[in-house]
Amino acid sequence: MKKETQCVHSGAYYDSSTRGVNTPIFTSSAFNYLNRQDTPYPRYFNTPNQDTVVKKLCALEGAEDGVVFSSGMAAISTTILSFAGAGDHVILLDDLYGGTHAFATDEFERLGIEYTFVGTDSDSVREALRENTKVVVIESPTNPLLSVIDIRNVAKFARKHNLITVIDNTFATPINQNPIEMGIDIVVHSGTKYLGGHSDICCGFAVTDKKKAERIRSLARHLGGSLEATTCYLLERSLKTLAIRVQRQTENAFRIAHFLDKHPAIRKVNYPGLSNFSGYEISKSQMESFGAMLSFELNELKVNATRFVRQIKLIKPAVSLGGVDTTICAPAVTSHAKMSAVERKRIGITDSLLRLSVGIEEVEDLIADIEEALD
Repeated sequence: MKKETQCVHSGAYYDSSTRGVNTPIFTSSAFNYLNRQDTPYPRYFNTPNQDTVVKKLCALEGAEDGVVFSSGMAAISTTILSFAGAGDHVILLDDLYGGTHAFATDEFERLGIEYTFVGTDSDSVREALRENTKVVVIESPTNPLLSVIDIRNVAKFARKHNLITVIDNTFATPINQNPIEMGIDIVVHSGTKYLGGHSDICCGFAVTDKKKAERIRSLARHLGGSLEATTCYLLERSLKTLAIRVQRQTENAFRIAHFLDKHPAIRKVNYPGLSNFSGYEISKSQMESFGAMLSFELNELKVNATRFVRQIKLIKPAVSLGGVDTTICAPAVTSHAKMSAVERKRIGITDSLLRLSVGIEEVEDLIADIEEALD
């Protein structure tokens, strides 16, 4: 099936008694255990509603199995800790989501895990290799600078040295990018974003092969980051429209990025679909399309970032991303606020940097809103 069809039909649970077209919500936290081997229990990540959304995302990502979590951070933290422990070394990109960055800097040392942050390129990943390296964590495009890494090169290097590769595929979505096909071991999503898509649920995923999924699930049962049935139902409902939402959002973002790239008040636009963007050629080789996220730096001599955000009317200043509404935020005071100012400056996250999550509205209305605020 094509992805548009998989979004609607893959993993669906058919209830023969009612013959409804939607998966029922199984609200039970207690199930009869007689005459069965694997009794459902929410914290064991094996209820019908959990299974349904996992199967749907596995179909979209080309994975065998996976785990749905109560948040994206539960997904990536559990995944990393499933394969790295005391005495091990983890390689991570500098330009990761701020929550993942903070997880490493706040917790790894206490857990006895060594780590190295590297630039968003495969050469930097290779140079960081140690004898005790176990896991490589990447993101492409990255949050919030939209940097792109050669996924195939990283996967090839990791396989050669028996390393586990983990990629945060939140920005790209499974509609625009499938890292498992490029050799990556585990794909993680903050499902709160595009997979949920309506800014009303919090969830996360890790999908991979059956053996690695069971290892992640085993630790997840101890940590307890499970997702309850009603939210799973809402997530399945949202996944059915993922392809058409992402297509419209991507088209809108492409138009807006090109508009901003020509505006005299904008110093720089970070978007993989711009031919002058450093990651353009790599993006073309590994993405179906360029995605719906972009960031841009204002020319502070012409526009004050705080005043600009207060002037926009249609676009909402809000944290999170990936919803049907277009939202904007300043990463320095939101997603990457836990980073030190020195770290932000080194990576390139300035106070004038704004991240735009493009929604499904009419693009001319969005451009008009931005233009009026800039003026």
